[in-house]
Amino acid sequence: MLKTDLLLPNALFAPVLCPADAAHSAEITLAAPGGIRAAVERLIVDFERRSGQKISATFGSGGATKQRVLDGEAFDVPIVQPPLDSVRACGHVVVASETPLASVAVAVAVRKGTPTQDISTPDAVRRMLLSARAVSCPNGAMGAAAGVSFEATLQQLGIAGEMEPRLRRIRGGAKAMAAIASGEVDVGVTFLSEIDDPGVQVVGLLPEEISTPTAFIGFLSAAAKAPDAARALLVFLSSPEASATYRATGMRPLR
Repeated sequence: MLKTDLLLPNALFAPVLCPADAAHSAEITLAAPGGIRAAVERLIVDFERRSGQKISATFGSGGATKQRVLDGEAFDVPIVQPPLDSVRACGHVVVASETPLASVAVAVAVRKGTPTQDISTPDAVRRMLLSARAVSCPNGAMGAAAGVSFEATLQQLGIAGEMEPRLRRIRGGAKAMAAIASGEVDVGVTFLSEIDDPGVQVVGLLPEEISTPTAFIGFLSAAAKAPDAARALLVFLSSPEASATYRATGMRPLR
């Protein structure tokens, strides 16, 4: 059962699915940031079909998801974003199970049919942003990693003060994109993996000189109810097949 509210080194574990009686075991719980949601939801469907194991997944902002792990909420497979020191030290994950899954860059979008501007260099991005009437982004103060990243980009470009009156900090990447489609703003930014609104078009990715892609890292919980099944899910999420799904949803596989 997939709820839509709100890893392990391959050398250690063979990439096998759950045992034949997996359908009768407790469902696996997974918590992840919204930036990897599109890919994980697709992969869960495949994993459930192949293994008979049921997955219960919840998604939230990157900051909120990490805090839930640090607070000791019970998830069989948590997926978090760097920095990871606090996660490794919290005692709630198996540190040796740390598995890089995928990364995603922050992208710029405009309303569908709108002429696009060059964003291939930091200077071009600066000019584009300063020419915008209003810019939407996920709210970094609410834990949205794409928003935190974009705020850092504005600081690096030296235009944070000038952009402040034009910024529309919105809860979640999907709503930030909806603000473009509605005409509330003329430019929006969020993770590429979160842009699927038919009313917007992607201009391109922010240059890595001013915007480092965000990584998503999976772990096995130290208190996993069904560790073998959870381990199998984590291996599947880092498999070559999963890599194809990450690419299809705008992400870059890390395995």
